[in-house]
Amino acid sequence: MLWVACILLMVLDHQQNQTQNIRAALSVATYPLQALVNMPFAVGKWAGESLSSRNTLLSENEELRSQVLQQQFQLQKLNALQVENTRLREMMRSAAEVAERILVAEIRSMDLDPYRHRMIINKGSRDGAYAGQAILDAYGVIGQITSAEPLTSRAILITDPSHATPVEINRNGIRTVALGSGDTRELNLPFLPNSTDIQVGDLLVSSGLGGQFPPGYPVGVVFEVLRDPGKNFATVRARPSAQLDRGRQVLLVWFGEPQRVRQATEEEVPE
Repeated sequence: MLWVACILLMVLDHQQNQTQNIRAALSVATYPLQALVNMPFAVGKWAGESLSSRNTLLSENEELRSQVLQQQFQLQKLNALQVENTRLREMMRSAAEVAERILVAEIRSMDLDPYRHRMIINKGSRDGAYAGQAILDAYGVIGQITSAEPLTSRAILITDPSHATPVEINRNGIRTVALGSGDTRELNLPFLPNSTDIQVGDLLVSSGLGGQFPPGYPVGVVFEVLRDPGKNFATVRARPSAQLDRGRQVLLVWFGEPQRVRQATEEEVPE
């Protein structure tokens, strides 16, 4: 009899649509249960999409960070090249005022032992370099070549303890000699009497005596003058004008007596 009743209800619902309200009520009542059943699948889908998005963002972030680092590296290189070009322009401009010919050289090695301030540059006798030739930078006298080989040259810095540079006080023209101290930040002027007109801040320039350095080029600036009445000579110390502890480029200069330079070069070039 139950199946007969079900058939009658179905026929009646088909004809009069009486159970529609009942189905709607049941749908509303069962919706929370359906949502609860579907929740694990929805959460799993959301977590998968979120994880995928996070991984994508992390990958993009890592790529952008790498690009920024590369750009920063390139920018540093460009800044270094800009500084180097500026320094080279300053060197060329300043040297052109005192030299008949100039040549840019690079430092291959530097020896700053307290008792030995020497360096090797990448220009030699084949480039016209010769023993005794002056080496400068954009700010002052660096030293001079001691020996020239075909492809390289050895040079001594003005701060080497065995080196002496003829100088004069730019303010009054008094001549003296600046000796190396073994410290790249200091030159000594030991042969000035206490009565000499010299003071802190005086600029020392090359006097040109001896024919090794072009006259009038900065050598150092006096930073200490001590006069002891019990001594005949004052204690005078100066700071080198050249940047002896930095930079990779230096200038070889030719000035005056070009015939002598040619002869020295020809004698040093091997057969």
